[in-house]
Amino acid sequence: MASSSEIRNRLIDRLMAISNSDYLKALEKMIDSSNIQETSIALTEEQKLMLAMSDEDIKTGRLIDQDSLNKQELEWLNEKPA
Repeated sequence: MASSSEIRNRLIDRLMAISNSDYLKALEKMIDSSNIQETSIALTEEQKLMLAMSDEDIKTGRLIDQDSLNKQELEWLNEKPA
């Protein structure tokens, strides 16, 4: 049986792949309405590293908006041989 940490990490991975804002808002509303107790969650070293890397990207301006990312992804996919 998967630990709560493993389940949480799988969910985070899946959430990171969702770009539909309506879907994300519905998930947020569902989570907000649940009876989850506010507790601190210990982050893994990998999660701390990812957050530090994200902070550094923001500080140095290494950002891309979603529309540009989608455009680049489509261009890349179209370049791949069939």
